[in-house]
Amino acid sequence: MSRTSLKKGSAELLILAIVAEQPRHGYEIGKLIERRSAGRIQFHISSLYPVLRSMQNRGWITGRWIEGSGRRRRHYQLTARGEHILNEQRAHWRAFADAVEQVIGAEHA
Repeated sequence: MSRTSLKKGSAELLILAIVAEQPRHGYEIGKLIERRSAGRIQFHISSLYPVLRSMQNRGWITGRWIEGSGRRRRHYQLTARGEHILNEQRAHWRAFADAVEQVIGAEHA
């Protein structure tokens, strides 16, 4: 599994976790993911916005335009459906990570 496919498969989980904290605009979401992952996960804006749009179409997040600092930005906020999906995805991620660790852990080396 390549880094790209891992990133693609976890993009929604990462975005949901970021917007669960507070509404954020797309560029800020991408930068927070990059900063919190110490630069190991980076999203180009051109690949981030289609994911945000898809998540909005599914009712996981809502977006609204906000004026600020002379710029208009779309801020995304978690919906109740999005919170439910986030909780499900977190549980699936933890179970998957635990299973992988059981397979590749040091005790099996």
